[in-house]
Amino acid sequence: MEKKRMSIIMSILVITFIGFGIIIPVMPVIIQDADPEGAALHTGRMLALYSAVSFLLSPIWGNLSDRIGRRPIILTGLLGFSASFLLFGLSAGDMTLMYLSRSLGGLFSGAVASVIVAYVADITPPEHRTKGMGLVGMSIGLGFTVGPGFGGLLSVVSHETPFYAASALTLLTFVLAFATLKESLTEEQRSKRRSAKRESRWTAFQGRLKYLYVLAFFVTFTLAGMEATLQYFGEKRFAVTPLQVGMLFFVCGLVGALVQGGFVRRRIKKGEETKYITIGLVVSALGFFMLIFAHALWWAILSLAVFGVGNSLIRPCVTSLITQKTTVGQGVASGLSSSMDSLGRIAGPLLGSLLFTYEIGLPYMVGGILCLGAVLLVTRFTRLDHQVVEQHAS
Repeated sequence: MEKKRMSIIMSILVITFIGFGIIIPVMPVIIQDADPEGAALHTGRMLALYSAVSFLLSPIWGNLSDRIGRRPIILTGLLGFSASFLLFGLSAGDMTLMYLSRSLGGLFSGAVASVIVAYVADITPPEHRTKGMGLVGMSIGLGFTVGPGFGGLLSVVSHETPFYAASALTLLTFVLAFATLKESLTEEQRSKRRSAKRESRWTAFQGRLKYLYVLAFFVTFTLAGMEATLQYFGEKRFAVTPLQVGMLFFVCGLVGALVQGGFVRRRIKKGEETKYITIGLVVSALGFFMLIFAHALWWAILSLAVFGVGNSLIRPCVTSLITQKTTVGQGVASGLSSSMDSLGRIAGPLLGSLLFTYEIGLPYMVGGILCLGAVLLVTRFTRLDHQVVEQHAS
């Protein structure tokens, strides 16, 4: 692994996701100001729209990055991200502009997230892949740690200020990437990919790996359902403010960054991923079940901290296994992984906000049950993977 390039990637991810996290405490409030009665459903739909566009285009970005290089795609995505934040800040309560802003964000998100994962896979050997993905997760977690807290503080100025700050930070990231980020694929590698037949994202969805992709969907599905409803849940249970929502996500992000940057990066060795994915799923389920009983801010913070531990064990391990075991290009594999993430973020907010209208704790009950059910996917993958290893050894 090239330490200098990894440091640059980590810096880009931290700044990008600080910008992304800044908007978390205020977006539901702006939507609620525009439509108090339908705020929860609008929030779910906007989050789902963002992810639907990302789902459709992430594999295209991944394939394109295999052919022309990672760097130009990442730079394009950062510029588009910046524009989407600015548009939401300027929406002035106009629902049409809000939906358009989220569409733009989804359009360019795959160009940043999935292609950076492919970039890290390019520069890390298989034996260090889990460590590399742990650093990616730590960087994202650190961004989410600082971002929501910063957004909560900025909300005191105005509810639109965090969006302007997010736009400026993402533009700053573009400047940093333009000046320091080098291409991870050589011209020879790009030429080889250009002459190769274009691969569909679904070519990666085969054999034992399909269980990992479905697992990635369920992990994101449950998380997105919680994210879409948490602020409205807090308002009904303990009159939460945007500043306190920032604190909630600050704790969750801090725990995630510490686990991924410390434990995952240092302790989890190649071959141990499935064990820690299973532990992560059980711990995540516990966090969901605890959240159901939150009637005070401190209990909600504790619940999210527990959930954060579990979630931060799962994600880098799943991503590492996919990049290690894939038989297609890293760009295609990462594109499908990002697409499954987007599918979870399409269905999660829609179902989560719908369940919330029936019973405010229902999204978290369903999330916990699904996390426990997902252990069966890990078991199935492990069994099939052992069979493949034994076949190759014989």
